[in-house]
Amino acid sequence: MVLLEKETTAAVPARGVGILRKLVQIVGELLITVGVILLLFVAWQLWWTNVESDAKQSETIRNFAQELGGSPAPAPSDAPGPSTSAPADYGPPKVAEAPGHGQTIGIMYIPRFGADYTRPIVQGTSTDVLDTLGLGHYNDTAMPGATGNFAVAGHRQTHGAVLDNIHTLVPGDKIYVQTRDGFYVYVFRNNQIVLPSATDVLLPVPTQPAARPTEAYLTMTSCNPRFGSQERIIAYSLLDHWQPASAGPPAEIAAQVAKALGKG
Repeated sequence: MVLLEKETTAAVPARGVGILRKLVQIVGELLITVGVILLLFVAWQLWWTNVESDAKQSETIRNFAQELGGSPAPAPSDAPGPSTSAPADYGPPKVAEAPGHGQTIGIMYIPRFGADYTRPIVQGTSTDVLDTLGLGHYNDTAMPGATGNFAVAGHRQTHGAVLDNIHTLVPGDKIYVQTRDGFYVYVFRNNQIVLPSATDVLLPVPTQPAARPTEAYLTMTSCNPRFGSQERIIAYSLLDHWQPASAGPPAEIAAQVAKALGKG
């Protein structure tokens, strides 16, 4: 009996060690599973959402091109680069009414972001627009070409990353907005880092509540830093000139416009 009792006492710690080892194994497997899920989520956020959004934005641009109809005028053969001559005066810019939510306003071209940068501009800034369709136009801000503040928002790293390179803009860079009425050429002026609560950047004269606008602004907003959302980066531009659709696109982006609209 004495021997039997000793064997029973020794077996109890052995079983306890076995159970503990099993628990550690289960916890380890759970941690590995959680890690894999997190990696898949990051991949979905940084890659797959961009793939989905790019496809949808391309479709939006194709639909816009079909609405426009004919081919854009080609670039002059003797003007392969940016024009150095003064732009023609076509009078006051034509300003359209804001469309309904989710409807396409036009296309934005930013050469600084690359020769293939063409992004749709869509009415509204809710997630159904920003997560899929491209640049969202803030309701109650001006339309392209209008005196006041034409303000748009876009993601920086996910859902198409439409403003991923907003920080690379330098003063003098041109930003082109194409609508059904024509092309509006804005020139980048400066950027600013603000808190998400700084909605005064959307005022008719950005950050100046008491001012009455006399110029046409383009304000682009996105998250800052690139992989965070603690702040907002704001890029300000001013309208330089415009030209009607009948005049064709500005020569420096004519090939880009033709390619974007399926005419090149």
